[in-house]
Amino acid sequence: MTTLELIASTLGVLAVWLTVRQNPLCWPIGLVMVLLYAWFFFEARLYSQVLLNGVFAAMQLYGWWQWTWGGGQGGGRPVVGSTAMEMGVGLAVAALGSVGLGLLMTMATEAACAWPDAALTAFSLLAQLWMALKRWQCWVLWIAVDVLFVAFFVFQEYWFTAGLYGLFTVLAVMGLHEWRQSKFAVQ
Repeated sequence: MTTLELIASTLGVLAVWLTVRQNPLCWPIGLVMVLLYAWFFFEARLYSQVLLNGVFAAMQLYGWWQWTWGGGQGGGRPVVGSTAMEMGVGLAVAALGSVGLGLLMTMATEAACAWPDAALTAFSLLAQLWMALKRWQCWVLWIAVDVLFVAFFVFQEYWFTAGLYGLFTVLAVMGLHEWRQSKFAVQ
């Protein structure tokens, strides 16, 4: 474990906990976390993860804006559900993105574990988009992705990061529970 990994993971726990609580401070804290993790993954030659964290940096800004102003008239977004069409299209695009990114990483880089790295990247982007839009289903996808990340990082022997994603899984279960309650309290 490096100091960089320790700081990034600590900020990650704080950011996800704030997200569960629907606190907009999750976004700037998350921005610092993803930038630090981009650096960490670059050093580990997990280039899809570098790309993922670079895109996450932009999505942190987008999410921060959505949660602050996205509801219109100066209000943040409420928690809502995705339609079956939104979920189907999103999952299909993520699957196609997995294949495209996997091919790119296999042919253009010396990436370690290009295919699982690409798949986790694509589905994480979808979960992050749904989170920025406050779709409660983001937590269902995060639970699945985080469990797979635990296995991925155990395989890579990044034990601390694997533990972090185990904690993220627990926080995602909490987020699912709290956001669903919030959604149904509004209706």
